[in-house]
Amino acid sequence: MLEPVKLKVASARMLTETVRQLEFVRGDGGALAGYTPGAHVKFSLPAGERSYSLVDFEPVSPGSGVDRYRFAVQLEAQSAGGSRYMHDLAPGDEVLALPPGNDFALVAGRPGLLIAGGIGVTPIISMATALKHAGTPFRFHYAGRTSAAMAYRDELEQAFRDQLVLHFDDKPETALNIAGLAASVGAEEHVYVCGPKGMIEAVKSAMEAAGVTPDRIHFELFASAAEQSGDRAFEVEVHSTGEVFEIPPGKTIIEVLEAGGVELVYDCQRGDCGICQADVIAGEPDHRDVVLSDSEKDAGKVMQICVSRAKSARLVLDL
Repeated sequence: MLEPVKLKVASARMLTETVRQLEFVRGDGGALAGYTPGAHVKFSLPAGERSYSLVDFEPVSPGSGVDRYRFAVQLEAQSAGGSRYMHDLAPGDEVLALPPGNDFALVAGRPGLLIAGGIGVTPIISMATALKHAGTPFRFHYAGRTSAAMAYRDELEQAFRDQLVLHFDDKPETALNIAGLAASVGAEEHVYVCGPKGMIEAVKSAMEAAGVTPDRIHFELFASAAEQSGDRAFEVEVHSTGEVFEIPPGKTIIEVLEAGGVELVYDCQRGDCGICQADVIAGEPDHRDVVLSDSEKDAGKVMQICVSRAKSARLVLDL
């Protein structure tokens, strides 16, 4: 079992009006664990666990220690306490966190098409850094609402130059052409996308339609699943025991079942890693993940219990 470490804020600065960079060192002054591109750190905050991707403009070796971790945290308008807490931290403050994990790993030695939306750029930066250092070909497309809203824009232009293409929502002529990118993917090229759920789903659909095989499409959803208007309570029956739990609006299946003593295996709690997938014995899921294909969602035989809910009054799950 991974043991948490105490991290201390070494520096903090605003990158945009809503994005804050935080650098942490180990609270006891020791070396921090290394990691691979695309990795994240899970923080233990008063509002619960929150994961943030590590940002690197210099390559990091997973086998050696590092002196600090860097993150960029966007303040969410409807923050439930995670991003607000991170924005309120000051140099010298300490917080507990687990060693880095990675659900969004880079495939070494293969060319990459990197696509980032908004704050989803953070793990993509580390991937671009690693690919550039290894001499592996890559393309980097970064989309944002406006130029001013894009974190690290100047640093990215300097670091990646011709490999970087910027897209601004307020300049239609620069719009991200997802279908065009899908049509351009090479036979050995892997696709990595991180950003809002709508962008991820659009990229996945376009890539699959263009014949890019699923093993070459990698994604990470850079947000927790939001509660939706009209959400209602439903029941979950654990097939092996017959136990029945009510899942109210604002609570996930994982949260309710764990509180009821059911042992579950999960990680991201965003609907993008697939670890919490459960078989559906009966009932109709309301799929809100980005893991399953359209055909898998239509079949309704499996679901991601960290974010998805139910359209039926009860789900019977094999957990």
